[in-house]
Amino acid sequence: MAELDVCPVDELPPGSVKIVRAGEISVGVYNLGGELYALEDRCSHDDGPLAEGDFDPDTGVAVCPRHGAHFDIRTGKALTLPAYIPVDTFPVRVDDGMVKVEIT
Repeated sequence: MAELDVCPVDELPPGSVKIVRAGEISVGVYNLGGELYALEDRCSHDDGPLAEGDFDPDTGVAVCPRHGAHFDIRTGKALTLPAYIPVDTFPVRVDDGMVKVEIT
């Protein structure tokens, strides 16, 4: 198990996303109304970037910038074609003011 430091919690306000990298893994860390979620930054349709696309903080949906597939940020579930396979999600916590993601 590895834990990534993302940023101080005040640098990730509601409605924002921060992308962090650890080796070959990229993760999008989202603040949805004060709740933090981490989603693999890889569209399951064509392995393109996911967290670089648009997202709706009210519905918790990330949109792949390449082909428009929608993913549930909370669960990683693919919601629309062309993607149908979910992407990984990771536990997020705040420790002493620092946002951290657990990568397994």
